[in-house]
Amino acid sequence: MATGIKGLDEMLGGGFLPGSMALVRGAPGAGKTSLALQFLIHGATKQNEIGLLISCEEFPNSLYRDADTLGWDLRGLEASGKLHLMFTSPKVFHASLQSPDSHLNKLLLEANVQRLVLDSISHFDRLTHDAYELRHIYTSVVNGLRREGITAVLLGEEGRAMYQRAFKGGISFIVDAIIMLRYVEVESAMQRAIAVLKMRGSDHAKEIRRYEIRHGGLEIMDVFEGREGLLSGSSHRALP
Repeated sequence: MATGIKGLDEMLGGGFLPGSMALVRGAPGAGKTSLALQFLIHGATKQNEIGLLISCEEFPNSLYRDADTLGWDLRGLEASGKLHLMFTSPKVFHASLQSPDSHLNKLLLEANVQRLVLDSISHFDRLTHDAYELRHIYTSVVNGLRREGITAVLLGEEGRAMYQRAFKGGISFIVDAIIMLRYVEVESAMQRAIAVLKMRGSDHAKEIRRYEIRHGGLEIMDVFEGREGLLSGSSHRALP
């Protein structure tokens, strides 16, 4: 299932596998929500695939405003029934996914939702301080979406120094694909870097590429050449 982001689809070998769960990791402002919206909008406008955005963080007006700046009419897509927005809490979402009669499950079935974005999976950390219980929650969320045959993008917040640290609850081991978005310093200037860290069932590109967020969404650019330590936050020239 293509994301609609040309360079990223090339890195993924064409897109996400149908029914797979992808984790998009990155610091605030790195472009996770923009990437996720692009995935939903491409499905709705180019593939006739209904999308659903579950937000545990942003309010509707904020989301509409941010989409407008990138040239996307979320209200119009909502009105046409091609895209649905749901604003809830992690606790309510988790409970709804387990209940066949919930509004969420009725929407998934009646609207024939095929693409879903959860913004963000990191908020589920608040439900428990126990890592084993958190893994059980993550697993039930992922399996609940897989059960419905949905292809989902889960957004995960992280700080600059979290590349080497596994997410609490082991979400990185549960998902099928992981995309990393990073701020990197190159020659005293901040740039954005994207990499596909994991993708089950498909060969994926191993390089780290530049990207920018412009009108129309993410634009994947050239490969970082001659640099090491980009994802760890300590970029430096590669030794000859």
